[in-house]
Amino acid sequence: MKFTAVADIFLKEDYYLDSLRKYPGYECLGIPFFGVNDRTAMRKTVHLIETGGSEACEPPEQLWDLIEQTEVLMVHLCPVSEKLISKAKNLKLILVNRGGTENVNVEAATARGIPVLSNPAHNANAVAEYTVGLMVAETRNIARAHKSLMCGGEWRERFPNSGVIYEIVNQTVGLIGFGTIARLVAKKLQGWDVNIVVYDPYVSDNDPDLAKYNCRRVDLEELLKISDFVSLHARANGDKPLIGRDELALMKPSSYLINTARAYLLDYDALYEALREGKMRGAALDVFESEPIKPTHPLLTLDNVTLTNHRGGDTVNSYSDSPAMLLCEAQKLFAGDYDSVRFWKNKKETLK
Repeated sequence: MKFTAVADIFLKEDYYLDSLRKYPGYECLGIPFFGVNDRTAMRKTVHLIETGGSEACEPPEQLWDLIEQTEVLMVHLCPVSEKLISKAKNLKLILVNRGGTENVNVEAATARGIPVLSNPAHNANAVAEYTVGLMVAETRNIARAHKSLMCGGEWRERFPNSGVIYEIVNQTVGLIGFGTIARLVAKKLQGWDVNIVVYDPYVSDNDPDLAKYNCRRVDLEELLKISDFVSLHARANGDKPLIGRDELALMKPSSYLINTARAYLLDYDALYEALREGKMRGAALDVFESEPIKPTHPLLTLDNVTLTNHRGGDTVNSYSDSPAMLLCEAQKLFAGDYDSVRFWKNKKETLK
């Protein structure tokens, strides 16, 4: 099977080569590099693709030379446009080393009967770990205490939540969205003796993971009213924030909000107002409407928020393990074991 991959600053050429050693049935035609070798600049390209889709920018020139022979194409951030797919006369499969497929013209692939497999699990464990870490960091003032000691040696005793700092044990954690990452958060919280409630309109009451992880499915309003922690793990169309001013008003004054998912899920102006006015106790955020965050952003003036710079999925494992995970799924597909293939974006259409 003739194989072409596209590397970038996050998913390196060596990661692809290591995965091919585990699955030697592929002939690697080449591994061109997409984008720039600078993380900050590349974030802008990522934002461009996530908002503009597969046609927002061009793939590397070398890919055009390889695509006609390619049978299996694996990418991470590189756009796979309609034009590229139309030139890929022998293409049988597109593999995407990320959860979303914004960078792939799935409609064009489907029209050609080409399956598109993504990998939402590639950084799921990393983000789940980070989510739990942010819950602890915000409630126990870890970042604030560290900053005080490092910037002037202040032995700080008073914090915005002093006198009302509780352990996470027996608290209610509300997960908005119950996909791969949220399920791992629920799994990791099993030893913390918390109550977990879930809102996800696409999950049924008989989903086995609800019982497995001791979760109770509720509607969004109830989740917001009863949760001590509200953690965002959903995907939406981005037209309107899922959590806006009205939704924030439902949350308990003692609650914390965690966002390691997408900035567009949350109205950040409304969140700032709620935090400033003490309508909620705190928040921890890893994603922002504009990245890097502007130095004039009002959230930077608050003392009851923990902010990190989109670090949730940034581990070696989340990138290095993904190609082999996807090639494992590809093997199942080529063997005709369709039912066990996970995250097949256009399965129904391509099986018609």
